[in-house]
Amino acid sequence: MDPIFQLWLPIIVSSVVVFFASFLMHMVIKHHNSDFKQIPDEARIMDELRKSNIPAGDYVFPFAKDEKERSSQEYKDKYNKGPVAIITVYPSGPMSMSSNLIGWFIYSLVVGVFAAYIAGHALAPGAHYLSVFRFAGATAFVGYSLALAHDSIWYARKWSTTFKYVFDGLIYALLTGGVFGWLWPAV
Repeated sequence: MDPIFQLWLPIIVSSVVVFFASFLMHMVIKHHNSDFKQIPDEARIMDELRKSNIPAGDYVFPFAKDEKERSSQEYKDKYNKGPVAIITVYPSGPMSMSSNLIGWFIYSLVVGVFAAYIAGHALAPGAHYLSVFRFAGATAFVGYSLALAHDSIWYARKWSTTFKYVFDGLIYALLTGGVFGWLWPAV
């Protein structure tokens, strides 16, 4: 079976289902509201950062361009004195989530394509629902969840935040597996 073309319906439907499930989890249940904290003296710090006119992007401070600089006493003193941070600066101006939502839907389509590819090569048309659910769901879980540990390991993101996103990924994977099992082609 050519999984990508024959499984276009479960790819699209699972992406729509995941999109709405993520909306419910973030906007109704709101279990991610505690992921970030307000920085002390926010107004003053924002005023100071605004003076630097920092372009949108990812930054780390203190910064070292290479291992030689990172080994210098000057860098070690800056690091020890602190603060030490990794920040993402967004563009200033009116807030819009349109591109984020479009990107999230496209990402869900990509996860669905990989779920179709793996399940479609492992299973034939008419496969049992639970077999389809297992292959598509496991693939979707990998796509939605496993790379998230990277940020806790390397960038000190709170593990509690990572586990919440992994839980989200589990829900998305279960929904994806369910949709694939439901819409799997018959013989």
